[in-house]
Amino acid sequence: MDRLNSMRVFCLAAQAGTLSGAARILDMSPSMATKHVDALEERLGVKLLHRTTRKLVLTEAGEAYLESAQRILADVDEADAAATAQRTRVTGMLRLNMPLSFGMRHIAPLLPAFCEAHPAVTLDVGMTDAAVNLVDERWDMAVRIGHLHDDTLQARRMGSCRMILCAAPAYLDRHGVPRTVADLANHNCLAYTLSSSAAPMQWRFGQDGSVTQPIQSNLRANSGEALLAAALGGLGLIYHPSFILGESVASGALTPLTLDHPCHELGGIYAVWPSNRHPPAKVRAMVDFLVQRIGAAFP
Repeated sequence: MDRLNSMRVFCLAAQAGTLSGAARILDMSPSMATKHVDALEERLGVKLLHRTTRKLVLTEAGEAYLESAQRILADVDEADAAATAQRTRVTGMLRLNMPLSFGMRHIAPLLPAFCEAHPAVTLDVGMTDAAVNLVDERWDMAVRIGHLHDDTLQARRMGSCRMILCAAPAYLDRHGVPRTVADLANHNCLAYTLSSSAAPMQWRFGQDGSVTQPIQSNLRANSGEALLAAALGGLGLIYHPSFILGESVASGALTPLTLDHPCHELGGIYAVWPSNRHPPAKVRAMVDFLVQRIGAAFP
């Protein structure tokens, strides 16, 4: 028999004065209520109730056990209520991890609006381009970009992401404009060392990334922002997501390039969280918020 249920039957029986009264409250049969108390007494090795056909009388051991059992059940009910509140009320600490450049450029500016809408939530934000384990590192959720392969996570697509190949006009004036993927072998190509879709010294083209091209570079970095600064300074070609290069292309600081194969489709922008049928309300609120805001910016 379940120990907590048995304790609950015992406490209600003591209050109601009969096992049938406890059974009615718990919507179970009197015989089942009797089995619960029998199992409890057998487990403890003491008599808790003197039972007659008309009423129940607590033994000395039963009186002592009743006080402790009521306190334990109250603590359990309080813990259940707190857990339920986390699922239904937008409250508590929300630990959110995201890629550095995307987070700085596109999510950090949105956070004041989220905090204003949900004042009972405290945000703990981590930004890194390195992959993190949500469960081991105790993140409630994360933003991931690309193609998802982790089936231990639930995900919701927030938007699309594409790659752009470009360079500063000054670089193109000095070194010429590449026309084909093969031409990249003759250019300085700024290399990103944390790419999940290709080796640092290899770029992929074609929608499915099936066209590969080895590159040469005098600068490798694990930061898209560092490579952007180098590209703006005319150091070489940069092949990065639109969320990093879009503003510089729009302003004319970088010139987009079209080769004989299209740029690789990087995949989607996703909100992910550990597999759970009932994620906390704070996670659902942040996911809904980001889907609305990011989806509008990256359709």
